[in-house]
Amino acid sequence: MVKRLTKHGNSLALVIDKGVLDLLGIGPETPLSIRTDGNCLIISPVRAAKDRKEFGEALDKVNRRYGRTLKRLAE
Repeated sequence: MVKRLTKHGNSLALVIDKGVLDLLGIGPETPLSIRTDGNCLIISPVRAAKDRKEFGEALDKVNRRYGRTLKRLAE
């Protein structure tokens, strides 16, 4: 997908399609982190501590259940 910046007052805006926003769970009130790696602009939603906790718990569960198998696959 190729996008162009749009003039918005004295600034430029990037319009993101609703389908992409829905896929990422981003709404008008979602805080966004904007950073760069020197070549690319990286925009990502800032997730709440609850989301990070749930992800950590799910990751621990997967590691307990499939850790040995995943380690063998990595070798």
